[in-house]
Amino acid sequence: MNFDDYESLPTTSVSTNMSAGALAGVLEHCVMYPLDSVKTRMQSLSPTTSGYNISTTFLNMVKNEGLLRPVRGLPAVVAGAGPAHALYFASYEFAKESLTKLTTQHHQLNYVMSAVVATLIHDGISNPTEVIKQRMQMYNSPYKSVVACVKDVYVKEGIKAFYRSYSTQLVMNLPYQSVHFLTYEFFQNRLNSERKYNPSVHIVAGAAAGASASALTTPLDVVKTLLNTQETGLIRGMPEALKKIYTMAGPLGFFRGLSARVLYAMPATAICWSTYEFFKFYFCGLSLDKYKSSISGRNTLQPREQDYVLPSSAPHKPEEKILTSTGSIAQPTAAAIKTVCDLSSNVTNPTLNLNTRHTDVKHPFDRGFTTS
Repeated sequence: MNFDDYESLPTTSVSTNMSAGALAGVLEHCVMYPLDSVKTRMQSLSPTTSGYNISTTFLNMVKNEGLLRPVRGLPAVVAGAGPAHALYFASYEFAKESLTKLTTQHHQLNYVMSAVVATLIHDGISNPTEVIKQRMQMYNSPYKSVVACVKDVYVKEGIKAFYRSYSTQLVMNLPYQSVHFLTYEFFQNRLNSERKYNPSVHIVAGAAAGASASALTTPLDVVKTLLNTQETGLIRGMPEALKKIYTMAGPLGFFRGLSARVLYAMPATAICWSTYEFFKFYFCGLSLDKYKSSISGRNTLQPREQDYVLPSSAPHKPEEKILTSTGSIAQPTAAAIKTVCDLSSNVTNPTLNLNTRHTDVKHPFDRGFTTS
């Protein structure tokens, strides 16, 4: 790997990625939590809240249940978002860099495989907090605190209740995160190919990634919500949840809360990515021109093909005249001009320019010089 290849390496470390990811996750969930509560309420199968739009649902929560009702359950999310997002971003960056070192093509496949690794780790940590959060977000929720919710769920349903929706969450989040990272990397490669710190690009790419991924996976999110809340009685798995939703709400029931989900995901991912990229840049301590956030789409870690050209810094030398065996002056042909070796008048011991790379050095008369 030459000096230019080292220049293309990312300038952040695993600890930097973890710290930036934790801060980004906490900030995202704190800012967007009220809209997340509205989305959960709209996905409910309860007839009391059916047919409400985003504004009506929010105003109804505040009017009937108190001003702080939309943020109930926030401490559980904050406690889980920090470590979950720290490992989420760090594992994605590490996997992407490792795979890029091994392959020269199929960058989209690298993004997907890295997203799978990050999702498996993230969901294993965040799934219990999702259960607690959504139990507290539901209409007429009996829980007033996170501790009370954890105790009651554990006593009545056991530890399995905190991971009842884990398989469904993986089925939803694996395609979600794959689309999410593919879209983000696509906009980064198009708008910020040098991978510098560019807040506007991070916001646009993050919003586009969140909108596309959330819209495509809304049906699975409705299933996950039902498994987490158990509002219609004990639902044991994904097939039973699918049947229950279809029976009670029909095909359109799988798209409940679509608008709220997209409107939540767009600013949420924009905030998350822009915050993450900002703290990566801040913690790195480098100037803007030296900073590089991550590996670009093309494989910058592989050896580059080098052209046989004279270094730009080499001084210009006048053309040397070569005598042939008959005493006449040989004029260099076009093929000879393209070579990178400087020949002296000594035919038997030609001088090599050590500033350039040489492959198969031949006798000077085999290099394309004429003999007349």
